[in-house]
Amino acid sequence: MNKKILQFALSLCMLWLFITLPAMAMDKQAGVILADDQGKILYSRNKDRPFTPASILKILTSLAAADYFGMDHRFKTLYAYDKITKNLYIKGFGDPLFISEVLQDLCGQILAKTKARTVNNIILDHSFFHQDIQIPGTGNSLNPYDATSGALCANFNTLSFKWNPTQKGYVSAEPQTPLLPSFLEEIKASGQKQGRILLSPNQRSDYPGLLIKFFLKKKGVPVTGIVSQGYFNPTKGQTFTFESPFTLDQIIQKLLKYSNNFMANQLILAMGADKEGSPATLAKGVKVLDAFSREKLGLTQLTIAEGSGISRKNRISPNQMLKILMEFMPFHGLLEIKGKEYYKTGTLSDVRCRAGFIRGNDKRLYPFVIMVNGKNKGYDSVHRDLLRRVNMITKDH
Repeated sequence: MNKKILQFALSLCMLWLFITLPAMAMDKQAGVILADDQGKILYSRNKDRPFTPASILKILTSLAAADYFGMDHRFKTLYAYDKITKNLYIKGFGDPLFISEVLQDLCGQILAKTKARTVNNIILDHSFFHQDIQIPGTGNSLNPYDATSGALCANFNTLSFKWNPTQKGYVSAEPQTPLLPSFLEEIKASGQKQGRILLSPNQRSDYPGLLIKFFLKKKGVPVTGIVSQGYFNPTKGQTFTFESPFTLDQIIQKLLKYSNNFMANQLILAMGADKEGSPATLAKGVKVLDAFSREKLGLTQLTIAEGSGISRKNRISPNQMLKILMEFMPFHGLLEIKGKEYYKTGTLSDVRCRAGFIRGNDKRLYPFVIMVNGKNKGYDSVHRDLLRRVNMITKDH
């Protein structure tokens, strides 16, 4: 009899721990919300307390860009070929995904449209963005997280490389991207055998032109001059528009999947310049993002410092994040998927956040937010608890 009583007591203790553990974890340094697909809150802790969101802020940035540009939007790049000087002019407008594959497509279109058989100088126009944009939370390292924004940035201003023991030298880690000899010293200085580094400031401006020069030569068109910066003002020749092969929804999906800080801030900067006039500045971009949050979502007290979540100055409450998720619900398929969960995580030192949707057994989406600002505050147990709650709520379906 005593044994049965003891087992019953132990069962009660385990049940008490199961119920209270998430609550014990939810002190003032953590907040959580679970709601149904109509926005009705089913469970919450500290829902109106502002927290540092880290990268789940990218959901807001993505939503604002979708509203401003439309999901079918394609970023544009202008080019012109002066048949007299044989100079090639390129002007960028902040394409977040101006990668090697896109540059090769651009070169193919340049040759098809201009019929150029030789190119002298390649002149790059970066003037759509301010030349000195500082993003709060980034530093001066060669870490890709510190990538700087710009109107014309190739491969996120980064280089991907690896050591080839057969060739006894560094090679590109991406088959679509050449490793140009002029960047070998920076790679050696990194002390890494493989990885991705951020280009130094004096090389970022030239990099798109150097890649264009390489791809043109690869297509049989010699480039006899230099790559330089200037203004898009060809004395002769017709101006053409190149459209990115990527639509905005494809850009957002990649942005969210890889949690790309550079891409997120490119979006708010491009919105700012388009609405407020060039050159793009962080202040203009934040102004557009803040106006969207206030006018379209009714969020009046959040704090936005930039668009990626890398800055600790960003502040948002779980309840505000829920409103963002409710508007993002039609685009939930752009989020990372694991089992029945569509989600975006956010991590900084002593910051762990997660936001998204859990698909219940009733096939409905249940938006959730976890925001933990502090060490060992029960993030994992809370996440498990929310998954269990949705399963319990919908178990009869």
